[in-house]
Amino acid sequence: MYSNGKILVGKTEEGKELNLLLDKANRHGVISGASGSGKTITLKVMAESFSDSGVPVFLADVKGDLAGTAVEGEESEALNSRLEKLGIDNFEYKKFPVRFWDLFGIGGHPIRATVDSVGPEVLSMMLGLNETQEGNLAIVFRIAKDMEMKLDDLKDLRLMLQYVANNREEYTTTYGNITPQSIGVIQRSLLTLENQGADQFFGLPELDIHDFLTQDEGKGVINILHSVELFKSPDLYASFLLWLLYKLFNTMPEVGDLEKPKMVFFFDEAHLLFKDMPAYRLKTIIQVVKLIRSRGIGLYFISQAITDIPDDILSQLGNRVQHTLRAYTPSEQKNIRAAADSFRSNPKFDTKEAIEGLGTGEALISFQNEKGEPEIVEKATILPPQSKMGVIDDITRNKVINNSLIVGKYDEALERDSAFEELDKLLREKLEAEEKAAQEAQEAKEKAKQEAAEEKARLKEEAQKEKEAAKKNDQIKKLGNRMVGNAVSQVQRKVINNILKNFFK
Repeated sequence: MYSNGKILVGKTEEGKELNLLLDKANRHGVISGASGSGKTITLKVMAESFSDSGVPVFLADVKGDLAGTAVEGEESEALNSRLEKLGIDNFEYKKFPVRFWDLFGIGGHPIRATVDSVGPEVLSMMLGLNETQEGNLAIVFRIAKDMEMKLDDLKDLRLMLQYVANNREEYTTTYGNITPQSIGVIQRSLLTLENQGADQFFGLPELDIHDFLTQDEGKGVINILHSVELFKSPDLYASFLLWLLYKLFNTMPEVGDLEKPKMVFFFDEAHLLFKDMPAYRLKTIIQVVKLIRSRGIGLYFISQAITDIPDDILSQLGNRVQHTLRAYTPSEQKNIRAAADSFRSNPKFDTKEAIEGLGTGEALISFQNEKGEPEIVEKATILPPQSKMGVIDDITRNKVINNSLIVGKYDEALERDSAFEELDKLLREKLEAEEKAAQEAQEAKEKAKQEAAEEKARLKEEAQKEKEAAKKNDQIKKLGNRMVGNAVSQVQRKVINNILKNFFK
């Protein structure tokens, strides 16, 4: 419940109110505890109060039970009993302004982003790439940028990868080593991502992050990401939320400390965000968590154990709610000790024993005071939510979606000339040029062959003519010789006859 700059989250047995100060809400926070301990109720109570204070909220609904925030709560004996125990007599059941979103566009307004805006770092998380493969992907992004190629959707990226792989020798000197093996891994990982349905996320129109930062009659809109299907792909779920965080960080201007946050962002199942994350990538996230506070954004991580959250990030979470933890193994005992050590101790009880003894709906709470210091930990009963607890039917959900001020804004996917069309044109022109060159080469080859054949025939004909001329000359020569021989013989006979005739006179 919200009142005068304070969010009432719970009360102690003595009736002490435990309030989250609105001007300290962007100091971030954590809600931890075992499954079924009441984390979702605490998240819901805080989200409702932020809404009442005019602060927009974003949260992911992995089970579908947060959708009831759009419906007025119902009175029950259990709730009345809790309210009586808490000494609250001004409790009001009501609904809150909700905007449903869905990566797949089924349970809410579609969310899309271009491949360019997601960037190689977050996309590498989605694809499960190692550092070398991520480096190759970053090179492809850079080449696309230098070529002024827009990477809108996955078909743009696939063709860009193919183009770079085919021309890698041309780019290696300028951009670095590009390996066919890495490109192949990226292509296969893209196929896996598509099989998970993520291809619907990439494209236009792109999400305007300011649509998360809206109010309805003075109340902050609670943006609920329908994540029942998305959560079946944990890596995609985690990297998608990380992309949203980056987008908020890169979009929102610095505003310093405010009377209330511009927006509060809840990370449910936060352990997935940091699972197996390499150090070089974690360093970037830590920096964003530290700096996004100055953008007026409050971050609240929800996880079973605070040990799921890196120490450098945990140190930034000044507002803490710890529900019960169960200790059946040494590892679970370690988690309880870590949780207990994260609080400023209360001399009235042992923090570790208190964590183990908490019932459902109870928690240990420590919020920051007016000076920004953590308060002494207190054991408290959490307030019930004012809206419905549980799922809603499709008719109710669709009614909320269709009454939204942004209905129709993101419904239809848009296409524009991007890398696919540009590269397709480039490849077709190259293919046509290669085909033309091949055709010209073939024609030149055939022409040369024909000319060679003609030259051979000409030479053969000339040789034949020379042969015939030589034969004819030989025949003439022989005839001339015979004629000369005959002529000589006649002269000789004539001379002899004359000699004989003179001798016998």
